[in-house]
Amino acid sequence: MTRDAIALEADLLGKRYGGGTRGWALRECAFALPTGRVCALVGPNGAGKSTLLALAAGLLRPTEGSIKAPAREHLAYVAQDKPLHPRLTVADTLRMGRELNPDRWDDAAARRALADTLDPKAVVRTLSGGQRTRVALALALGKRPELLLLDEPMADLDPLARHQLMGLLMADAAERGTTVLMSSHILTELEGACDHLLLLHGGRIRLDGPVDELLSAHTLLTGPVADLAPHTVVESRTTGRQLTALIRPEGPLEGPWETRDPSLEDLLLAHLRTTEGAPA
Repeated sequence: MTRDAIALEADLLGKRYGGGTRGWALRECAFALPTGRVCALVGPNGAGKSTLLALAAGLLRPTEGSIKAPAREHLAYVAQDKPLHPRLTVADTLRMGRELNPDRWDDAAARRALADTLDPKAVVRTLSGGQRTRVALALALGKRPELLLLDEPMADLDPLARHQLMGLLMADAAERGTTVLMSSHILTELEGACDHLLLLHGGRIRLDGPVDELLSAHTLLTGPVADLAPHTVVESRTTGRQLTALIRPEGPLEGPWETRDPSLEDLLLAHLRTTEGAPA
């Protein structure tokens, strides 16, 4: 991978908010996100997802290490609370985006995110959470960013709106080569939408890579309780004499087991349920 193909890169990145070991939100994070990927940023509450996105957006400074992202005029960031000026109308908000980004603004892209569902004269403070999300995404997409950072963008949306906006993000990434890094707890909607994965656990990167490669590196097996050495066991559960395990095979699988490829949800839940996570 050439350096020109990297949209976002972290090298031993760390962020501490307070003293002692408990103050570290992120520690020793290293990854290189290729351009044009739609990347899911997944982890339990408190894993450091919002901190990582804020560092990538340049809103926080690292305590240690570094993170390299495009210049601010080439990236867009939508925070969880969707900060918009409450007294502006929808039309005024888009006009502000156009005036702040005169060389890059794409009014058609912004209006596609609104999907003709909002009155341009509506005042932001009167909008529902889902409507505010649409306006915030319209601002972000209208900027035509090289890197789009989204912190739980779909949480306020109904299932249909989530499906529509996820399709819009995927189409934008395919058409313009936009790199998207999106944190989400909606695991079922990540499969088929995201082609890259970053799993944060305890402030550290536990999984990093293309989704298809990560899935092919794991096997879900069921069968009688037996020794799984020398394979790497991510998670195993025993019910009576029946064993169910997600493993990383280290050579041929020999034993009376039934095996299948895991889904993305299988993979994520197994790693999230494991306290320390399997080796990345």
